[in-house]
Amino acid sequence: MKKADSSLHHHLQAVKKGKRRFENAFQAVARMILESDIKKITVKGKTTYDFSIFRNGNKHVIGMYDEMNSFVSFVKDAAENGSSKEMAYVLVGEPGNGKTFFVEYLCGKYRHFLSREPNRKYTFRFIGMDKLGNYGRIRSIESQTYEDPMILAMNLFETFEQSKEFLAAQIGFTEKEIETFYEDYRPLGACSGYILDEIRNYTNGMIEDILKFIEIVPVPLTESLGTVTGKYPAKDKITSSAVDLLGEESIQRLLHITDTNNPYRFDLRRGALARVAGGGIHFSDEIFKNKKDLVQVYLGVIQNRVIEIDGFKWPIDTLIIATSNNSEFNRFLAEKEEAPIVDRCRICYVSHNTDYKLQEKLTAYAIGNETKTTLSREELHIDPNLNYAASVAVVLTRLPRSEKLTSVETMKLAAGEVAGEKSIKTLAEVIDTLAQQPDITKRFGQKGLGQRNLGRAIQLLIESSETNEGKCMFAYDIFKTMERVVLDYVPEANDRTKYLEDLKTAKGLYRERIMTEMFNAYMDEPLAIRKDVMNYVNMIIGIDAENLGPDKMWKYKDPQTGELKAMKIDERYINSVEERLGLKTEEQRETFRTSIRKIYGQKISVDPNYDFMDNLELVKAITDVRLKSDIAGAGSLIGALANRTNEENQKLYDRMLNTMQTKLNYCNTCALKTIEYFCTQEDER
Repeated sequence: MKKADSSLHHHLQAVKKGKRRFENAFQAVARMILESDIKKITVKGKTTYDFSIFRNGNKHVIGMYDEMNSFVSFVKDAAENGSSKEMAYVLVGEPGNGKTFFVEYLCGKYRHFLSREPNRKYTFRFIGMDKLGNYGRIRSIESQTYEDPMILAMNLFETFEQSKEFLAAQIGFTEKEIETFYEDYRPLGACSGYILDEIRNYTNGMIEDILKFIEIVPVPLTESLGTVTGKYPAKDKITSSAVDLLGEESIQRLLHITDTNNPYRFDLRRGALARVAGGGIHFSDEIFKNKKDLVQVYLGVIQNRVIEIDGFKWPIDTLIIATSNNSEFNRFLAEKEEAPIVDRCRICYVSHNTDYKLQEKLTAYAIGNETKTTLSREELHIDPNLNYAASVAVVLTRLPRSEKLTSVETMKLAAGEVAGEKSIKTLAEVIDTLAQQPDITKRFGQKGLGQRNLGRAIQLLIESSETNEGKCMFAYDIFKTMERVVLDYVPEANDRTKYLEDLKTAKGLYRERIMTEMFNAYMDEPLAIRKDVMNYVNMIIGIDAENLGPDKMWKYKDPQTGELKAMKIDERYINSVEERLGLKTEEQRETFRTSIRKIYGQKISVDPNYDFMDNLELVKAITDVRLKSDIAGAGSLIGALANRTNEENQKLYDRMLNTMQTKLNYCNTCALKTIEYFCTQEDER
């Protein structure tokens, strides 16, 4: 920074021209979020907003829609001088559901935001202190709480009127601009105010001389220094003290300072709060694990936004975010005398992710994007069904039991998919009913296997001898390792029983997926089943068409490509599929067809690539019908693959194995194991 650029006059001129900003922490964070793209989306039947700033980078926040909307609303309210300004934002939830990741991601984005020139934070330091004679060899003193130069300008004179006159006459701010600045007025911290008084006395109040003692410097953004964004993790009862947050008297400074009343004898940077006091974010991890006296310190800091030591006060400008797990929070609530701290917190209950499609991205994080290797350093293949199997398994454990919906219906509706006759309204009713539960853990998505448990299951899978011998992470093995994690890491017997039941359901869904995969392999085409499903859908739309001739040929425009296509409507095929679905009467069939046509009308207008593959019952029925018509019974494909004594069966087996390896991303190990699993009767739903 050049000497001319470091003057207070230059800084204020830059603010006047809009090159630099004066805003508090809430305004800066709110502006950062709201300047990014905002999309309106529907989640679990309710309209909500998605903020693109949380969706950038290799490893970004997934899901958490309600939590993000709640946080943005909180910050926006505080930025507009609402009651949130005197509160802390506390994320409460089960371990491993992304609370800490969300806060650290936000802090990283905020640091990046402040590194851009117009957003950069500035503070001031007093120079030439040795001239005053009371500071020994201390030549320069930086504002301990990284106060903004505009705060200094508003306190430059002994009265508001003089300071306002200086801003108007010397810099050229309008009356309206000055009034806006003073809405965010706060006094200087004890040491800055004390030193400024000494400089005033030394210079006889001559403003030109006072300004020579002031130098403007940018606030350092180095993450490891804990400035601008700082984390205070809960420590054990003995080693933690208020000093870690507020600071303490500095022996080194007392060796230089002759005046014992000087508040600069306190070193505030020793504490975590002062380093983020200049428009930063203070992150208190597991806040309720701290001992009582530390929580009492937070009580004062949250409401008054002041660091107080021995009667001296330093106002701070900080967004305070904290996390806590359910058990610690409930223990804290049970101690009734601690109610005032909870009263000063905005509590946000963070649920686990319950959308299995979004979970596939989180599972990809857990698996990792580096090339996996065996213990003997050979490349480790990942079964193409592993992500699906793991994602479905963990999501099912997070869904509460309900009389209105089965676990699979709940899972599909939560992911925005079709669940037979059940509508998204039913899911919304279930969520609203559960939200009335006073016990947080009984609410929707609040209990289940978290991301860390999923990580453990994948670790166990990688270290198993089968994985290392076969050089492949076979999807079905994830269920064994998940059972191990449930038995080892879930303490409550009722939860264990429920989770093990959920894993059985997940195995059933995995089996249905394997049926589809085997059909694709048999047809020698990766998307064979998808084409057949869309053929059925198009046939039941065209069966009542006016332009349908006696040859049953129907022409239609493909919404995905826009091309005109011709199709022969095969009523025997339609009837076979509907028989498999258990639709016996003409009335049942017509009701089902109407529901499919209705879904088609709703989905295709929004998403032309919608393919009905989420309708598992329909996919299963079509798979069974095609296998039956092609090789006289689904059982005979299993028979052909299991009994390879004749040449024809061996050829079929070899061809399917080749298709799986060349077109469907299987390796030799998982292809063989998948066919073997297909040939057993395990996990039939």
